[in-house]
Amino acid sequence: MALSGDFSLSGVETILTRLAAVTGPGPIVVDGAGIAAFDTAGAWAIATLRHRLAAEGTDVRIEGLAPERAALLDTVEKSLPADTAPAPQGNRFILWLDGFGADVAGAWGTLTEIVSLLGSIIVRLGAAVRHPSRLRLTSIVFHLQSAGLAAVPIAALMSFLIGVVLAYMGAVQLQQFGAEIFVVDLIAIAVLRELGILLTAIIVAGRSASAFTASIGSMKMREEIDAMRTLGLDPIQILVVPRVLALLIALPLLGVIANFAGLIGGGVMAWLTLGISPETFMVRLSDNVAVAHYIVGLVKAPFFAIVIALIGCHHGLKVKGNAESLGSLTSASVVLAIFLVIVLDAIFAIFFATVGL
Repeated sequence: MALSGDFSLSGVETILTRLAAVTGPGPIVVDGAGIAAFDTAGAWAIATLRHRLAAEGTDVRIEGLAPERAALLDTVEKSLPADTAPAPQGNRFILWLDGFGADVAGAWGTLTEIVSLLGSIIVRLGAAVRHPSRLRLTSIVFHLQSAGLAAVPIAALMSFLIGVVLAYMGAVQLQQFGAEIFVVDLIAIAVLRELGILLTAIIVAGRSASAFTASIGSMKMREEIDAMRTLGLDPIQILVVPRVLALLIALPLLGVIANFAGLIGGGVMAWLTLGISPETFMVRLSDNVAVAHYIVGLVKAPFFAIVIALIGCHHGLKVKGNAESLGSLTSASVVLAIFLVIVLDAIFAIFFATVGL
């Protein structure tokens, strides 16, 4: 088959129509010596032809192209997308089992990488104890502001509304038994022990885990982390440790604020719906609600903070060099962080119930 004429963008539409009619059985020798104009569009047309015929089992050989045109054709052929592998056929249960096993192996690999990252952070914190100058205080303060101070309004508002909802629902149910005063116990125990810190951690996971993944992932895409390593700088020390320490400080403080906001919301609603005055609310709170409930809630905060920071930073470091990877890993970090926070909360609930707290 002899090719001639315009194999550039302006004439490629006609060429594609003619080449689509070429079939086997072959072998086919394509002579490109007569091509007048040749650019990437023409190279793509020839490469697509050879790719289609090769898929049909026809051998195609290209001859007569000048060296620079042959090099362009070779570059274009290497850029063609790979064929999509056909969907595996077989027993559905076997296929499901294979997919489940792959998911379990992937989850185990992720867990191993996160634990390894935690070990790297502990090693660097140990070195920072001996050499405090290695801690980047400016970076820690910056992340304290972005992950902690900036989250105060939404965390306080959320907890205030949760207190309002608990008071209202408790009032509706307890009024049926003439036990309205116990709404104070309901609000205090639910907010201090569970909902205050849990919902605060979920909000922080949505804000900070995604922010950590996006910021570190963007640096990974722009090869800034590779540049750090080239300059002899440690990305874990510079990027991960300040974020973990900042969240470790910020989340317990946010939990304290959320607890107070929740109690205020519950107290206001109890006053409006049940007529329980703020003085009565405070007396009942101090006399009947143990400090242990408050401690149980705050004990969880550092563990939630470590999990959220680790997942956000780990997923950021796994970002590849494209925007699709950044988006998918940012979403995955939020989902995984919230899931593990809830799992940790359930484990703590079982533990404290077992030890009698």
